Amino acid sequence: MVHMKGKALAGSLLATMALLAAGCGGGGSTSKGGTATVPADPSAVSGDIKVLTQRTDLVQDGTMKKYAAEFSKLYPKVRVTFEGITDYEGEVKIRMNTSNYGDVLMIPAAIKTDDYPKFFASLGSAEELGKKYTFTGKATVGGKVYGIANFANAAGFVYNKAVWRQAGVTAWPTTPDAFLADLKAVKAKTSATPYYTNYKDGWPLTAWTSVQGAATCDAKAADEPATDPDPWRAGTDLNVGDTLLYTIVHDKLSEQDPTTTNWENSKNLLATGKIATMWLGSWSIVQMQDAAKKAGRDPSEIGYMPFPSQKNGTFCTPVAPDYQEAVNVHSKNKAAARAWIDWFTDKSGYVQTNQAVPTLKGGPLPSALKPFQDAGVRFVEMSQAQSAKVTRIDNQSEIGMTDKPEYRQHLIDVARGAAGGDLPGIFAGLAKKWANAQKTAAL
Repeated sequence: MVHMKGKALAGSLLATMALLAAGCGGGGSTSKGGTATVPADPSAVSGDIKVLTQRTDLVQDGTMKKYAAEFSKLYPKVRVTFEGITDYEGEVKIRMNTSNYGDVLMIPAAIKTDDYPKFFASLGSAEELGKKYTFTGKATVGGKVYGIANFANAAGFVYNKAVWRQAGVTAWPTTPDAFLADLKAVKAKTSATPYYTNYKDGWPLTAWTSVQGAATCDAKAADEPATDPDPWRAGTDLNVGDTLLYTIVHDKLSEQDPTTTNWENSKNLLATGKIATMWLGSWSIVQMQDAAKKAGRDPSEIGYMPFPSQKNGTFCTPVAPDYQEAVNVHSKNKAAARAWIDWFTDKSGYVQTNQAVPTLKGGPLPSALKPFQDAGVRFVEMSQAQSAKVTRIDNQSEIGMTDKPEYRQHLIDVARGAAGGDLPGIFAGLAKKWANAQKTAAL
């Protein structure tokens, strides 16, 4: 999987970390217990650390080594190596049954928030880190933060503007019906596949859960499944989003055989106008632009549009954190691991290079989202207050709302006639599983 999806530390936080590090030994290369702190003096930090990442492309092309080289200028006694993992979620979850899961890693979605202290070192208090970063609440347990997101993602459709223009569409659709009509125009007037599901690789389908907040403009939409026994009832974001996906496939506006899709190839297909549209986080924009450059096409033809729905005449785009970086509680070099997280998030330039939404407060929005700003799209910072409970219910239900593709693969199979049933039946089945899991999870 490839997705994704600075300023100096505030003086008070530096002082706090310096005091903590002083109590952990002179060099600061390790920390007692489950705390990862960094001394004020970078030259005091030492040790070898391994960083696990799903960005296999950046490991293979040497980009991550370049980041490590820049990091070493500030932390000369720290040696950073990387391990790129294709099936990140599956492999890392298994490795976490041991103590060998790197020094720095992204927290797998399947790990219960309440279990974070078992696996990860504390990065500091929620009060202090919340002043510096957004979305720290998602990884907070008992007032301590166990993960910091490098960046956040807006939700929307990445699309080929040239194809849409050829179809005669120059304005963003404002309703799901208008969006479907536009896809039908793409099918009728161009040779492109209007929409691409990425069914076979699966994980891109989980992006559809980020539709929460898009239709309702509700910042608490992702929290509501914690208490709502039917998150797919009429009027909810999940109902609107999954209905749109079902209809796209049912009306034959997607690829002919979804079992043959290929994620890596899909980037080239969209960049060269062979497919028109995909629902993905804003992290995907720069990858599609890179694919356009490699194909000799104009990267500015890669566009991004909000979900086709408006409230009071305004589009809304949910903004939520990508993976959170954490320090392995078993790491022998916690201070060095923490130094990497701070530097990579605050100072590396990774966020800007990848056109991502910064989690560092005060950071500018990427230029790729300037059309959203110009159009007055409302950026809805999604609450993470109930993420632990939602994850617990989701795991109990075995639906995989947030991190597994199977239920939407089934939805696509029903829509294309490869499986029996209908959309109301799918929603009813999901609601039954969710409601039952809610009761069990509350015990």
